[in-house]
Amino acid sequence: MLKKLWLKKVMPSKSILRRVLFGSASCLLVVSQFATSAQAPKRPVKVDTVTEVSLAATANLMGTLHSRSFVNITAGVSGRLDWLQEPGTMVQAGEVLAKMDLLPLQLKQAEQQAQIKRANINSRYFKNELQRLEKLRKSNSASQFQLDQTKSQYELAQTDLEIARLKLKQLEDELSRATVKAPFNGVVTARVVRAGTDINRSDILLKLLDTEHLEVRLFVPVKYLAYVRKGLALNLKAIGQEISTEVTAVIPSTDPRSQTFEVRIQLPEHLNEFWTAGQLVSVAVPIQGASPSLTIHRDALILRKDGTFVVKVDEQNKAHRLLVKVGKGTFDRVAIQGDLQSGDRIAIRGAERLKEGQSVVVQ
Repeated sequence: MLKKLWLKKVMPSKSILRRVLFGSASCLLVVSQFATSAQAPKRPVKVDTVTEVSLAATANLMGTLHSRSFVNITAGVSGRLDWLQEPGTMVQAGEVLAKMDLLPLQLKQAEQQAQIKRANINSRYFKNELQRLEKLRKSNSASQFQLDQTKSQYELAQTDLEIARLKLKQLEDELSRATVKAPFNGVVTARVVRAGTDINRSDILLKLLDTEHLEVRLFVPVKYLAYVRKGLALNLKAIGQEISTEVTAVIPSTDPRSQTFEVRIQLPEHLNEFWTAGQLVSVAVPIQGASPSLTIHRDALILRKDGTFVVKVDEQNKAHRLLVKVGKGTFDRVAIQGDLQSGDRIAIRGAERLKEGQSVVVQ
């Protein structure tokens, strides 16, 4: 009896054993979860390299878009205008823009062809006469004067025939110019005269605008002339579109009133559907000499309330978040100051949620 009471006191109950076993299992689960969290999965990132670039302070100036070809289409010949294109019509190079009344020129052409026939007949007559007199001269049956006179008349007839043929070519040229064709692809922006009007050769018929080749014309203060040169890449911005393109031409002729010089920048053709002639464009122009600076891609910046950060990827492909100070920049790169060196790899995609020391996979 005493032994049973002792065993009952020493041996734990079943409920106590269950609690102990459940607690042990919970501890093992927590430990396993902690071990799993300690080994975070590698995250894929895209990196860019820190590079040293010479950047200069810039000022935004307003330029105007112009078509490289905006011409007045004049009449090719004098006469009556039969037909011309409507304003707003898109035309291709070589397409007909206007037609003149061809009847007067066609009549002149027929007359000149008859003149050529007459001159040809006259030339053949003097040619035969010259050959006859040359035979007679050999037998002293014709005088030298008659021979020389006939030879001169034959040469004049040959010249008259050549002049008649040249006049015919001139009329053919006028007939070809009586149909006015587009010199380039463009749009008819204005019609100056109406069909049925008698016009002279220099009268303006239409205005044709080239919409495929645009350029920015910018007037820059002359004090910045030393910082703007041909081939310099400038940033352009208008209606939400931003591009970086090179200066096409610098015209170092200063306007005495505005003290500015002209800069021209040709645009890529893919912007024709967004920008048009006459539009204002903001251009970032350098206003001081460039100084070498460490730069990174703009996408590498992580903006937070406590500062601006970047994520550096070391040689072991581990991430390190660094605090940086952002300086001046260009279209896609900015100057930075921080614990970085030229050649360091900086994450530009997938860096926002990376933790200190976390392993990454560089794509």
